[in-house]
Amino acid sequence: MVETRKSEHARQSGATSLRPAKIPWPGLLVLAAAGFTAVTTELLPSGLLPQISRDLGVEESAVGSLTAAYAAIIVFTALPLSRLLGGRIPRKTLLVGTVLAFALSNVLLALSPNLEVAIAARLLGGIAHGMLWSSMAPYVARIVPPHSVGKSMAVVFSGTSIALAVGAPIGTLMGTIMTWRASFVVLAGVGVLLALLALWLLPAAHDPGTHKTPSIREALKLPGVIAIATAWPLILLAHFTLFTYVAPFLLSSGLPEAFTGPSLSIVGVSGLVGIWIAGLTADSHPRRSVIAAVGLLLLAFALLPLLGGTWVGVTALLVMWGVAFGAIGIYNQAAILLAGGEHKDAANGLTVVTIQLGIAVGAAYGALALTAVGAQLVPLAAALPTAIALAIIIASRRGGYPAGRRESGRREKRR
Repeated sequence: MVETRKSEHARQSGATSLRPAKIPWPGLLVLAAAGFTAVTTELLPSGLLPQISRDLGVEESAVGSLTAAYAAIIVFTALPLSRLLGGRIPRKTLLVGTVLAFALSNVLLALSPNLEVAIAARLLGGIAHGMLWSSMAPYVARIVPPHSVGKSMAVVFSGTSIALAVGAPIGTLMGTIMTWRASFVVLAGVGVLLALLALWLLPAAHDPGTHKTPSIREALKLPGVIAIATAWPLILLAHFTLFTYVAPFLLSSGLPEAFTGPSLSIVGVSGLVGIWIAGLTADSHPRRSVIAAVGLLLLAFALLPLLGGTWVGVTALLVMWGVAFGAIGIYNQAAILLAGGEHKDAANGLTVVTIQLGIAVGAAYGALALTAVGAQLVPLAAALPTAIALAIIIASRRGGYPAGRRESGRREKRR
């Protein structure tokens, strides 16, 4: 019995010693670049839709299937593949392979002679996308010190906001200067370069004990996982309700059509500020911070119909929207890893699927709101799921959104 306890203690100590004392910054920057490439890959067909339509000889509405197929395959494959591969392939190897799959997808798309082959290429990209986001956050949580998870997530997921702000516009500009096919070839080249850098710079992720197959069933039994997997997608639903139809809203508010592009960039660039703030607060004050961020998002949506008709008002509210939304992603990512515990891979995979559903439903919900209440009130339609998400977060004090170490410090001292 004594020997068993000693060996168990030694095994745990050995596992702890494998965790680095410092943050591997170069590796995190490579992952951020991979995230940038993934989001740019997802959004690029929308910006190049007329070119692709003419080249492939199909209607523009048919080209929209490239985006729809990409999102749909994520929903159907992210969880099964995460369960199948998560415990069998080394995490670093899985990430490198995923990035190479992105590159292959973009090459196949660039060479597509018709829409059918293009859709097949996008299906491969969607599978890679789902695997990237299912595996990246749990991997980061294993290669950084426990007290730096939030800060590290902020660095990695900054690539997403940068892509939303400048990735798709740059790709669209490349397609205008060259061709749409050349844009995807360049993205493929970037993917290959990132895979090589990942092989060189990413550390191996060590798990204590034996590898276990991720279990969604066990993850759902943990307090807080369902709360996060519901609240987070509701916020994405709200975001894309307005983000998809921001142009009609701005026009209905009396602002020029030319302001649509800059407005989306304002949201994206402001998101970087939110990510920076989240990096400073996610580890120390996660509960207060996420409540404040979601509250700020709700306020921005509620005020847009009232103040969105002026340059000063709409700009200020777009900044509020971007800052809040950028921070919320980091807080929720850190929260699901904490709530998932030893089943963090499965819990994170679950949120990947529900987030994609939230994005898809958000666009449909926005279209319904546009028809039912008009473009001017679409922000209020977005405010409704945001308010529901805020209520869930506030109610999940002990499960999904507990207080951080500094938030609970005063109470512990009093006790």
